[in-house]
Amino acid sequence: MMGKSNRGFSEAGLRRLREVLARHVESKRIPGLVALVSRGGQTHVEAIGTMRHDGGTPMRRDTIFRMASTSKPVTIAAAMILLDECRLRLDDPVDLWLPELADRRVLKRPDGPLDDTVPARRPITVRDLLTSTFGLGVDFALLDSPIRAATFERTDYSVASGPAPDPDEWMRRLGELPLSYQPGERWQYDLSNEVVGVLVARVTGRPLETFLRERILDPLGMKDTAFHVPADKIDRLPPLYGPDPQTGEFIVWDEAAGGRVSRPPAFQGGGGGLVSTVDDYHAYFQMLLNHGMHGSERILSRPAVEMMTTNRLTPEQQAARDAMYRNIVHLSSGQGLQGGWGFGMAVRAYRGDYAPIGQFGWDGGTGTTVYADRAHQLTGVLLTQVGMSTPDPMRLIHDFWTTLYQAVDD
Repeated sequence: MMGKSNRGFSEAGLRRLREVLARHVESKRIPGLVALVSRGGQTHVEAIGTMRHDGGTPMRRDTIFRMASTSKPVTIAAAMILLDECRLRLDDPVDLWLPELADRRVLKRPDGPLDDTVPARRPITVRDLLTSTFGLGVDFALLDSPIRAATFERTDYSVASGPAPDPDEWMRRLGELPLSYQPGERWQYDLSNEVVGVLVARVTGRPLETFLRERILDPLGMKDTAFHVPADKIDRLPPLYGPDPQTGEFIVWDEAAGGRVSRPPAFQGGGGGLVSTVDDYHAYFQMLLNHGMHGSERILSRPAVEMMTTNRLTPEQQAARDAMYRNIVHLSSGQGLQGGWGFGMAVRAYRGDYAPIGQFGWDGGTGTTVYADRAHQLTGVLLTQVGMSTPDPMRLIHDFWTTLYQAVDD
């Protein structure tokens, strides 16, 4: 490991990073983790702890994790290719491919009854889906609203809800609902990324994973990234835990063998369905830092990468997103307070912590975090198997970034 340089990390900083990560594992709140940090050609990996909370197999660099919402920055690339090839246009209505979303009704009040609606002022566009502003999604200010309950009942397929139906049935259910906001009016979380996955599959006439593999995953050498873990790799997948919020007891949300990701899903969820490794995600985010290039091969156009990784929200959308996250900052460890949103990922629009403006990436509810930033040419990937049912994974993620940025010591 080289000493102080103007390209990588300081040795003292990396030592400190390891100590902070190890402290979280030694606390017995996080069974194990794998972290990869990379800057200017220098890559450093830490694998600490075990795959299970009661010991056993150690974490390894090639351990496979459920990426949850950190799937979003990768799956969105499939849509960017279609924009690059002019098979999609940002301001085209999506009705041609997603007729279930044509002729929408919109709630008069976002917290009002489902039958009190007005017609949508305009169709939903590709841009509305890519920026998470198409009119439906998780709204942290409206968790008790009738539309939230109805959306959850019809479209959720998280660990608690059982498997999702096939994409056509999923879209049919979504199409029965009114929008909670007019198209393009308000940023809401998550649901749009699932719809983008269906859109890509319909435009290309192939499953999302097939297109993603051919155009993104294979060219980048992301051999362990997929929507399920095949049998010959299942021993590299830890169980997923959701600790009891009261007692901290490790409850298994999903086993490895025989669990949800041990077989191909009927619905390939662009919002949270990927499994992956630190090296696969490093390759992807390095491609974004390289403006769409992987070695001598162009994966995405330079402007497509700029669109994804810079803030796409209007001042009005931005103000509403900021207000929504301000009220849950104590729950989210501030992850939404960095301001902006690009396509499929957050983009820091102002500096509220140790990371610079322009940093892009996202976090996952299974205890995952991946960001990169151009100012330092830095990528960080931290993967765990602990769901965010307690504050512990978010605290670990916070400490990872706080310590990592101190290791940039030029």
